Amino acid sequence: MVMTNVTAMSGFLLMGFSDIRELQILHALLFLVMYLLALAGNLIIIIITTLDQHLQPPMYYFLKHLSLLDLSFISVTVPQSIDNSLMDDGYISHGQCVLQVFFFTSLAWAEVAILTVMSYDRYVAICFPLHYEVIMDPSKCKWAVIAVWLSGSISGILYTATAFSITFCRAKIIHQFFCDVPQLLKLSCSNDYLGVIGVAAFMSVMAIICFTSIVLSYIHIFSTVLRISSAEGRSKAFSACLPHLFVVSFFLSTGIFEFLKPTSDSPTAFDLMISIFYTVMPPALNPIIYSLRNEAMKGAFRKLLMGGEFTRKKIFLSCC
Repeated sequence: MVMTNVTAMSGFLLMGFSDIRELQILHALLFLVMYLLALAGNLIIIIITTLDQHLQPPMYYFLKHLSLLDLSFISVTVPQSIDNSLMDDGYISHGQCVLQVFFFTSLAWAEVAILTVMSYDRYVAICFPLHYEVIMDPSKCKWAVIAVWLSGSISGILYTATAFSITFCRAKIIHQFFCDVPQLLKLSCSNDYLGVIGVAAFMSVMAIICFTSIVLSYIHIFSTVLRISSAEGRSKAFSACLPHLFVVSFFLSTGIFEFLKPTSDSPTAFDLMISIFYTVMPPALNPIIYSLRNEAMKGAFRKLLMGGEFTRKKIFLSCC
């Protein structure tokens, strides 16, 4: 009878992490801490990269949009999961699930795109420093960011449209804390999910192109940095590149692993942890990673805490 009701309901049932009430409360509190950490860190980066004149080069302009993406990305899944755990109710309506899939896919793809653009920016800055301002001029940076957001939106529309064109004829139970498309495909009883597979394959090819571009950029970057004679110059170059390389490696490796592993009807704790690693951890940790070895950002943060004024001379792309 319960299974019949689950099959007939219009929405879906998110199973989350546990049926034990105490563990649900613990999960909600941990997610709340991570969400507030991500919210504060990314908002601080957005504020200081907008106001501080020393944080106006393209690197910080792209970082500001990465923070905006991270803030939006974590807001798609975590607040809903916290509410479900506190209310002890995993139900999510069909409309909410559609929106969640759309924004999750759009923002995830946009994050891959912005990380690719940021790696190219570092490549130009280190390998062609004399031509940097010409290659990365304000208009090109604006168009690059517009392309990032547009490509994310198009990916989200295609993936969502094909995912919800399939017929769901099994119990609408999703063994995740958010509407995960691979889990949705398991609810189909026919082969009408081939459209989703086609879109996923296309996006995978594009992701491989982005990944290859990032790898090639860093091969050239490291070969150039190792030829720098001064230790101070090498240290400065590595300080600018290593945070981005770590963020790229963490986000892409966990996302690829999650995408390639088989979908299970009864996911283990390890499966859920991998989901957390690519949905929750990057937005929370990215502000810390990018600020850890960046003196300009740490200085701007101290100025923000002390209530100092930000001078705004020769601001690059500040209005974007």
